[in-house]
Amino acid sequence: MSPTPSTPLLDRVRIPADMRNFSTDQLKQLADELRAETIHAVSQTGGHLGASLGVVELTVAVHAVFETPRDRLIWDVGHQAYPHKILTGRRDRIRTLRQGGGLSGFTRRSESEYDPFGAAHSSTSISAGLGMAVARDLKGDKRNVVAVIGDGAMSAGMAYEAMNNAGAEKSRLIVVLNDNDMSIAPPVGAMSAYLSRVVSSRPFLSIREMMAKLARHFPAPLERAAKRADEYARGLLTGGTLFEELGFYYVGPIDGHDLEHLLPVLRNLRDTDLQGPVLLHVVTQKGKGYAPAEASADKYHGVVKFNVITGEQQKAPPGPPSYTKVFANALIAEAEADDRIVAINAAMPSGTGLDAFAKRFPKRSFDVGIAEQHAVTFAAGMATEGMKPFCAIYSTFLQRGYDQVVHDVVLQKLPVRFAMDRAGLVGADGATHAGSFDIAYLGCLPDIVLMAASDEAELMHMVATAAALDDRPSGFRYPRGEGFGVELPKRGTPLEIGKGRIVREGTSVAILSYGARLRECLKAADELAARGLSTTVADARFAKPLDTALVERLAREHEVLITIEEGSVGGFGSFVLQHLALRGMLDAGLKVRPMCLPDRFIDHESPKKQYDEAGLNAAQIVAMAVSALGAGAAARPARA
Repeated sequence: MSPTPSTPLLDRVRIPADMRNFSTDQLKQLADELRAETIHAVSQTGGHLGASLGVVELTVAVHAVFETPRDRLIWDVGHQAYPHKILTGRRDRIRTLRQGGGLSGFTRRSESEYDPFGAAHSSTSISAGLGMAVARDLKGDKRNVVAVIGDGAMSAGMAYEAMNNAGAEKSRLIVVLNDNDMSIAPPVGAMSAYLSRVVSSRPFLSIREMMAKLARHFPAPLERAAKRADEYARGLLTGGTLFEELGFYYVGPIDGHDLEHLLPVLRNLRDTDLQGPVLLHVVTQKGKGYAPAEASADKYHGVVKFNVITGEQQKAPPGPPSYTKVFANALIAEAEADDRIVAINAAMPSGTGLDAFAKRFPKRSFDVGIAEQHAVTFAAGMATEGMKPFCAIYSTFLQRGYDQVVHDVVLQKLPVRFAMDRAGLVGADGATHAGSFDIAYLGCLPDIVLMAASDEAELMHMVATAAALDDRPSGFRYPRGEGFGVELPKRGTPLEIGKGRIVREGTSVAILSYGARLRECLKAADELAARGLSTTVADARFAKPLDTALVERLAREHEVLITIEEGSVGGFGSFVLQHLALRGMLDAGLKVRPMCLPDRFIDHESPKKQYDEAGLNAAQIVAMAVSALGAGAAARPARA
C-alpha cells in the first residue's frame, strides 16, 4: 500500500464552485493534487487510468471556468471522467469505483447532477450536446454546453454526423477535442497558444463580425471571396480547416496541460457572444504525470490494482488461457491454412486478441477505428470478392452496427463471420459492456448461423466451423475471462451445422444449455442427483439453426425441460418454446422453464455475484428444477 497523498487544496473542494475563486497558481496545485488522488484511488480499485490522467488540467479548467452543473459538461466515453467525479462530490466514494454498490466506471445520470449524459460507448457527446443546446434555445434558457471528445472517438461516423448537423443548426455549442495521440495536431507552443487566445477573444470576433457585415454589401462574388479568405487565413495560422468546413469555429491547438493557456481561452469562449458551434483543439498526453503510464499508455489504459511507487500491476496467478486468446490462436491456425481469411476489428486490436493475428498476418488484419458500422459493411464488401472476413467485435459494440448486419450482410447472404467477445455479464464494466442482447437481436434474422461456446475447445471448433461456412453469415459468442483449462487441439474441427450434443444422460430433468453456463448446469445436475433426481445435460451449440431433433427428444423423455443462456428475454429459450408450441408438445404436460438474464440491467459487480443476481448459477438452476417438479420431488421414471 502506498501512502495517501497530501492534498490540502483538494480537501477544500467538495464541488466545483469551491474552486472558482482560486488563482491560476492554486489551480495548478489543485491539478497536481487531483492527479495524485486519481493515481492512488485507481491503484486500489483498478480501472481506466491513462485517459483520466490525460485530462486532469482540462477537468480543472472547465469546472473552474464554467458554472457546472448549470452549464452542461458531457464527457465522451466516461472512462476519462475519474478526476471529474472527484471534483463533483464523489471523492469520498472514489475508492468504490467499479465495485459492487460503488461508483460506475463511466458517467451516469443517476449518479450525479454533474453527469448530464451517461456514456460508456464512444462518440455520443457531440450529438447529445447538440440536443441539449437546441433544447436550451427552444426553452429560452441561458447556459453553456461543453462536450469533451477524444481524438479516437472522432474516428466514428456519428461524431461527424453530429458536427454536420451542428454546423447547420447554428446553436451555440462548445466541443473540446482532446487530442491525446498527436494524430491531427500541428506543433503546439507559445505562438499557437497566442493565436488561439487571439482568435477566441471578443475584440477579434468583433472585428471579424464587422468585416463580415461590411462584406455583405459587396457583390456576391466578392462576399464569397472575402469569406473564403478569412477561413483560409485562419486555416493557415491555426489549422482546423476540416472543422471549419463542417461549420465550426476552430480554436487551437493548445497545450491541454498548461492552465496558463487553457483558462483564458475557455473564458473567451464562455464570454463571447459568438453564435454557432466552436471546436477547441487541445493536445494532451495519456498517462500524464505518472511515469509508468507515460511510458506505456496502452498497458495503463485499463489497469488492475497496482503499486503506485513501482507501477507494477497485481498479476493474477497463472491460469487457463482467456477465451480471447484462444479465439486469436484458433483464427491464426485457420488463416495458416487459408489465405482468404482476414480479420477486422473496430479500434480494439488487443481487446479482441487480433493484435496477435496482426503480428502474424499484418496485411490481412484491419483496424478500422471506432466505426462498427463501417467495419461490418467493409467486411461485407470483402466477402463479395471471395475473402473470408472475421469481424471481431464485442457483443455490446456490435449493437452499433445492427442495420449494417441486417441490410449489408444478412439480407445479401454474405458469409461474414462475427466473433462476439464479452458475451454475457462482464463484471466491473457493468451493464454498458455486458453482452446481453446478441442472441435476440441476431436470432431474429433469417438464415444466419449462430453458435455459443461452452468452453475454449468448443470455441476453437466454432472458429473452424465459421471458416468453413461459405454460403451464409455466421456468428459465435464467447465470454470474457479465462476458460476452464480443457485440453485444446492444434486446430479446431468444423461442427455439423445445427447439431447439439448430449453431455450427460438422465431421465427426469433435462437442462439444455446454450453457451458458457454448461459447467454450472453440470454442477446443478450433480446436486439434483444427490436429491435423487436423474438429469440430462445437453449443449445446444447452435441457436440457429436450432437442433430440433435434440429439443424434441429432451421434451419427450423428461418431465421438465430447462433452457439456460447468458442472454436477454427473447433469445434461445424463446426459439425452443416456439418450436415446441408449433409441434404441439407443450400440450402434453411438459414443463418448460427458460432461464435467461432478467429483464433489467445488472450493475457492476464481481461476475459470480452478477450471475447470482441473474439467477444463472447452479443453485438457482436446481431451485428451478425442484420448483417445476413440485413439492416432494423425487426421481421420476422416464416419460414414454
